[in-house]
Amino acid sequence: MQKEKVLLDTDIGSDIDDAVALAYLLCQQRCELVGITTVTGEPLKRAEMASAICQNVGRGDVPIHAGCSQAMLIDMRQSQAQQARALGNWKRRTDFPANEAVEFMRRTIRSHPGEITLLTIGPLTNAALLFALDPEIPALLKQLVLMCGRFFTFMGGEWNAILDPHATAITYGQGRQARPPRHVSFGLDVTTRCVMNPDECRRRFTAKVLEPVRDFAEVWYEKAPGGITFHDPLAAACIFEPDICQYKQGEIAVSLNEPTNGWTVFREQAAGPHTVARDVDAERFFKHYFDVVK
Repeated sequence: MQKEKVLLDTDIGSDIDDAVALAYLLCQQRCELVGITTVTGEPLKRAEMASAICQNVGRGDVPIHAGCSQAMLIDMRQSQAQQARALGNWKRRTDFPANEAVEFMRRTIRSHPGEITLLTIGPLTNAALLFALDPEIPALLKQLVLMCGRFFTFMGGEWNAILDPHATAITYGQGRQARPPRHVSFGLDVTTRCVMNPDECRRRFTAKVLEPVRDFAEVWYEKAPGGITFHDPLAAACIFEPDICQYKQGEIAVSLNEPTNGWTVFREQAAGPHTVARDVDAERFFKHYFDVVK
């Protein structure tokens, strides 16, 4: 079985869905997780959280590197990894050097040209700095998959996109860097249809890989009593089961003007450079997720 090489860039520790997505990638037998990089405020604590999930299932071999804590040109509005207070006694690495993520990403992608899916499920600072540092990198990917944006249902900003709008613009190609062979976005139009309440999550989160995630989730429920929206796990799952969603082709522009800074605007175009998820079979998604994570 040929495995998909996936490099995960994440702000694990804010919304719980990052941890839920990492659990999926660790359990997906078709996934070769070549590394994890963390981004936004307290990236070292975020790296510890990723390490705790990996080590709980004997995957201490997965490289983890802390990345950028600040946005490129504006103040970072996500300064803390709140769920890190639930790390407790979970076994994990704690010796992460600062600011190694971008170089690790560059080195890893250049070592495997045309083979790696870069999955970004947080603000795009690491990705944008990587593309600015080495403008050939996007073309060396197999594909770029993002949980980012809002495209169809109504206008407005999406958290990952607006936290570092200049990074978002670079990552969507509003610069001089090359373009990836495939550039796929999963926005709020589809991800907000994949929701599970806390009681159902507690009942179904029985897999060993989800043990530390359950602790992190209890911190999340204090802020979000409605439960978990599976934004990031949907993007991860569609790397392996793309037919869970339906798509449109077009071009995405990113606003860099207030009050719409970071908003993503989609224009349908048959030969456009961006693929955007338009619809989702939520029931099929949840069945697939728990068939894998068990």
